[in-house]
Amino acid sequence: MKYKTVFDIIGPVMIGPSSSHTAGAAKIGKMARELFGREPKWITISFYGSFAKTYKGHGTDVAMIGGLMNFETDDERIINAFDHAKEKKMRIRIREGDAVTDHPNTARIIVGDDEGEMELVGISIGGGKIEIIELNGFELKLTGHHPAILVVHDDRFGAIAVVSNLLARHEINIGHMDVSRKDIGQMALMTIEVDQTVDEEVIAELKLLPEVTQVSRIAD
Repeated sequence: MKYKTVFDIIGPVMIGPSSSHTAGAAKIGKMARELFGREPKWITISFYGSFAKTYKGHGTDVAMIGGLMNFETDDERIINAFDHAKEKKMRIRIREGDAVTDHPNTARIIVGDDEGEMELVGISIGGGKIEIIELNGFELKLTGHHPAILVVHDDRFGAIAVVSNLLARHEINIGHMDVSRKDIGQMALMTIEVDQTVDEEVIAELKLLPEVTQVSRIAD
């Protein structure tokens, strides 16, 4: 596990009793909200491992709904996240999953509205640090420590180079890149961590590329 500052070791400023079960859960929820790109109308959360056993006592469900409402970990509104969601007429379902997962603090979130839905898996790895390890069936590793671009594209020759060249033209440095695909020649996902916030102009250009079908952005 890598830490950027002493505050990563101490843990985040937060509402709730546990950096892993509360702050981490809120961050997973907030990341899901960012990736979905808007406020969902319905939410299904499945908890696994330690999350499933302790989520009620540690307020993991409340924190995750708070994150999905776009609240920061220290936002006092998290305490009443379910009430805020009810005011917005969100439909929420919480499940205790019995599947064995690689990490004890694992949650699967499905969000949706009339325009579509999204499914992701997130883990809370301690000290308020998280990773998103799956998105709509694609494997990835997204921490939220740096600005990132997620590009869904056709798995064909030159697609990665085209995206990389476009970012280079805008003088955007790539810090880390992962590529995941479901099968040869089908859809693939580029997860690109960069050194600076990416302007909407660049996102719009990426969306116009013939190889690209979807682009999401995560701010630092």
